[in-house]
Amino acid sequence: MKTSLFVRAGVFSLALLSSSPAWALSCDEIMNMVNVNVPANIIVQTMESSGEVFTSDAVRCLVNNAAPKEIVDTAKRMSASAQPTETEIVREDAPEVKKPEGGESFEDEERIGEKRTKKDSFEDLPEEGEQKRTSKDGCGRQIEEAVDLYKAAKPLASSKVLFDLAEGGTCPNDGSEIYYYLGRSLYELQMYHSAQYYFMQVVKKGPSDRFFDYALPKVVAIARLTGDDSELLRIVHKIPPDEYPRAAKNYLLYLMGIRLYDEDNLNEAKRYFAQISTKSGDLYLKSRYFEGVIANRQGKLKSAVKSFGDVVRDAKNVDIYTEQELAEVQALEDLALINVARIYYGIQRFDESSRYYAMVPRSSNYWPQALFEAAWANFMQNDLNLTLGQVLTVHSPFYAEDEFIPEATILRALTFFNLCEYSQVERELLAFEAKAKPMQDELKDFVKQYSTAEGKKLADQAFDAYFGGVRKETVLPKSMFLRFLRNQDLLALVKHLQMMEEEEKLINAQKSLWLDSVGAHLKNVFEEDRRRYKQRAGLVLLSEMARMSNYLGDLLTQSQIIRFEVVSAQRSDYQYKVSNTDLAETTNRDQVDFATDVNFIFWPFNGEFWVDELGFYYYTEQGSCK
Repeated sequence: MKTSLFVRAGVFSLALLSSSPAWALSCDEIMNMVNVNVPANIIVQTMESSGEVFTSDAVRCLVNNAAPKEIVDTAKRMSASAQPTETEIVREDAPEVKKPEGGESFEDEERIGEKRTKKDSFEDLPEEGEQKRTSKDGCGRQIEEAVDLYKAAKPLASSKVLFDLAEGGTCPNDGSEIYYYLGRSLYELQMYHSAQYYFMQVVKKGPSDRFFDYALPKVVAIARLTGDDSELLRIVHKIPPDEYPRAAKNYLLYLMGIRLYDEDNLNEAKRYFAQISTKSGDLYLKSRYFEGVIANRQGKLKSAVKSFGDVVRDAKNVDIYTEQELAEVQALEDLALINVARIYYGIQRFDESSRYYAMVPRSSNYWPQALFEAAWANFMQNDLNLTLGQVLTVHSPFYAEDEFIPEATILRALTFFNLCEYSQVERELLAFEAKAKPMQDELKDFVKQYSTAEGKKLADQAFDAYFGGVRKETVLPKSMFLRFLRNQDLLALVKHLQMMEEEEKLINAQKSLWLDSVGAHLKNVFEEDRRRYKQRAGLVLLSEMARMSNYLGDLLTQSQIIRFEVVSAQRSDYQYKVSNTDLAETTNRDQVDFATDVNFIFWPFNGEFWVDELGFYYYTEQGSCK
């Protein structure tokens, strides 16, 4: 048996070619490759890379000449009658960050991170004289003085005056105004968690409070900065939708959709998502994405594909104002494509599934996952050597430390099993079990400690055990925790806690007059809030760890089943060889290991990984099946 591994370099591989003309393939040229035993999958790849649109006569010619089915199917898919239509998903160029036109207004959603002028910072303040203050005493004058300090770009001095008024308790009727402007001063100092604390004091008073419509959009802006919606999710259902401030309406509609989705109230969630304006940028794309997820869960696959397609098509046209929004939109595009690929995989249209996985760009954080799932699609199409090549990329040093995809080993073992390479299967699975079993044991034991009602109250300790300053000894790899952080709720809480840590440093850097009063109070707030946030993060982490424990348990079970099947297959193989002793003298005929064409060059893999080779590995394993 002859076994080798080659690297296939495509036209996008800078190490080989800077450009390559499309090769217009005819029926005769394709049949010539078939007749000289070029593997069918290589011919298919050549057809796909050529960009050729096959005529009906060319397809008929291939059929009449008994071309392999996968080649005929590819020609039909690339025929003039099957070209992309307006409803087909086509990925556009990446969107760009845009500059907002004009100044910030009360009706515009604010985004932390976009460029704002000094004038912008004051335009959304309540108009003077818009509503009279409830008090007639000196409180009004002191508040006006504090607001004047804020407008004079002295937020530190303003916050000190307002804090003294709040703590003095001498202005009970002006609490909302004091809290609101105190929040604004801290917001201007980029002390966002501190600002959130005071804005929330206003928001909790409800829509009837005259500062509610001004405070809530600021809480939304802070939530969008961190991605942490936990404070808003606690109150959003208590606010009637017709009371949503215009500057926060789309985001609150989105959060209500999320809340209802988490409660499995899918139809109501979809109703809220559908109300989000098409002009709301990334929120509109997120709403369309969730509509796709909901349709998929409800078994409405065509609707799901349409919604995911809308995400990909509309991403180029939405207004994006911050780098953070840009990253989120690009991630949504990638996830939408992966979801479409999964839908096609689920209905066993594996060729279409592979096509959508291939649309996820190599620069994406989700490319290794997409490549792994594409390997499953190729496995189901019996393209075993391409499957092995794609798994090799996932296992390469470029991704081994950051991507935790243990199922890739199971897929690799199954592929070798189908090639009757039973010794290889055994080695792969025993090595996998030796690594995975200790991981599963640690996860299961750790989660069990916090499984009771009392244990859940100590979830902050669970978070600190792995994310705190002094971490416990663990067999869990870094890549597993990076996978946990794909959970956006956990990532947002971790990000918020990091923001609080940086903010405390900023507080401690202030002058003693401010630090000993405002700063001391804020640090007390931080101490209490930090535990709450860690407890939330701990509960999410424990949920992820429980899910991972079950996942590894399933993979270990699959591994043991495959090893049992190996023993059974080996027994049958031995029995066959004993009955057919003449096979021992049979030598393999020379095999065509690889083919070269204008678009692809193959050369032997020497064990050294290069970034431009990733995704192009291809085995020439012939297998030992008889």
